[in-house]
Amino acid sequence: MATTPKVSFKEINKIAIPAIIAGIAEPLISLTDIAVIGNVEKNSIEALAAAGIVGSFLSAIIWIVAQTKTAISSIISQHLGANRIHAVKTLIPQAILFNLFLSLVIYGLTAFFAEAIFSAYNADGLILQYTQEYYTIRALGYPLTLVTFAIFGIFRGLQNTLWAMKCSLAGAAVNVGLDFLLVYGVEGYIPPLHLAGAAYASLAAQATMLIMALYYFFKKTPFHLKLSFNINPQMKPLLIMAANLFVRTAALNFAIYLANAYATDYGKNYIAAQSILMNIWLFFSFFIDGYANAGNAISGRLLGAKDYTRLWNLSKDICKYAVFIAFILVGICGLFYDEIGLIFNKEESVLVLFSSVFWLVLLMQPINAIAFMFDGIFKGLGEAKYLRNILLAATFLGFTPTLLLADYFGLKLYAIWLGFLVWMLIRSSALVIQFRRKYLN
Repeated sequence: MATTPKVSFKEINKIAIPAIIAGIAEPLISLTDIAVIGNVEKNSIEALAAAGIVGSFLSAIIWIVAQTKTAISSIISQHLGANRIHAVKTLIPQAILFNLFLSLVIYGLTAFFAEAIFSAYNADGLILQYTQEYYTIRALGYPLTLVTFAIFGIFRGLQNTLWAMKCSLAGAAVNVGLDFLLVYGVEGYIPPLHLAGAAYASLAAQATMLIMALYYFFKKTPFHLKLSFNINPQMKPLLIMAANLFVRTAALNFAIYLANAYATDYGKNYIAAQSILMNIWLFFSFFIDGYANAGNAISGRLLGAKDYTRLWNLSKDICKYAVFIAFILVGICGLFYDEIGLIFNKEESVLVLFSSVFWLVLLMQPINAIAFMFDGIFKGLGEAKYLRNILLAATFLGFTPTLLLADYFGLKLYAIWLGFLVWMLIRSSALVIQFRRKYLN
C-alpha cells in the first residue's frame, strides 16, 4: 500500500507535544530554583548568581555527556524504520552502562575541583562559597540524570515521548514542592536550608524520574538490562556519533561559559540578570525543542525506510510549527514584559538590566526555532559530524569574535546577546542550506 507524501500533523504532534512537556521539565526545575532562591531574604543576589552559574555548568556537562541519548534514539529509529529492532537489543544495556560509568567519572573529577571550576567563572567571595555548596549536592544527580536520559533516548527511538513526559512531569512536581519546603523551611518542622534546599529538591526530582523511567522501560519496551559481553556491532557507530556530538556540545557550552564569565566580571547585578535571561532562553529552547525531538525520531525512521519525499516534507512542516510556537512565546512575553523579571528577583538594579536586554532574547526565538528543528532532523539522520563542524564554526568564528568586539565597545550584556544572535544565525542558515543541498532532489 502506498504511503502518503507527508507525515501527518497528528503523527508529528503525537511525538512533539509530549516531548515539549518532557523537555520543559528540566529547565522548569532550574527556573523554579532561581525563582525561589532569588526571593530569599538573605543574600538573594549572591544566591541567584550562584544558582545561575551552577545551573549553566550543570547544563553544559549534562548536554555534553547526554548526547548518547540522541545517538541511541537515532540508531533505534533507523532500525525501527528498517524493521530490524532485534539487532540493537544487546546495545541498550551496554549504552546504559557506558552512561553510568561516564557519570561517575565526571562527578569524581568535577566535585573535587569545584572551587577551581567556579573561580574560572570569575566567582569569588560569597558567590564562590554558594556555588561550591550548591554544586557538590546537585552533582550527586549525574548518574540519575544520565541513565534517565539514555532511557528517554530509547523511548524516542521507539517513537514514543509520552513515557518521558510522564516521568518529567512527576520530577518537576516533586522539585517545585520540595523547593518551597526546603529553601524556606516550615517553622517548627523543617529548618530553612537556603541554596542547599534547592539542590536537595533537584536530587529528589531526578530520582523520581529515574524510577519511573525504569518502570516504563521494563513494562513497555522490548528491551532488557541483561548485559552481553559480546559488543553489539552498533556500539562503535553509537560512540562515534556520540563523540562528534560531545565535541559539538562542548563548543556550544563554551559559548555559554564565556557569556557567564563575562557577565560575572561585569558585577553581581549583571550575572544575576544574565542568569534570568539565560534560563528563560533555555526554557524557550527546550519548549521549541519538542518539535526537534519529533523531527529526530521521525527522520531517523524515514531514513531507515529510505522515504526521502516524506523526509523533505517533514522538514518544511515541522519548521512551520516550531516558528509558530516561537511567535506565541514571544507574544506572551511581550504582553508581560516587565512582570516576568519580578518573578525571579525584586532588586531594581537587576530588573533594569534584565529589561534592557530581554527584547533581544525574544527577537532571536524564530531564528532559534529553525536551528533547533534542523538540529533534531540532522541528529535523526546520523549527521553528527556536520553538526559538530557547524557548531565549532558558529562558536569560534561567530559568537566569540562578536562578543569580544562588542565588549571592547563597552556593550556588556548587549555584547553577550549580540554574540548569541550571530551564533544562531550561522547555525540556522548552514543547516537549512545543507539539508536542501543533500535531500532536495
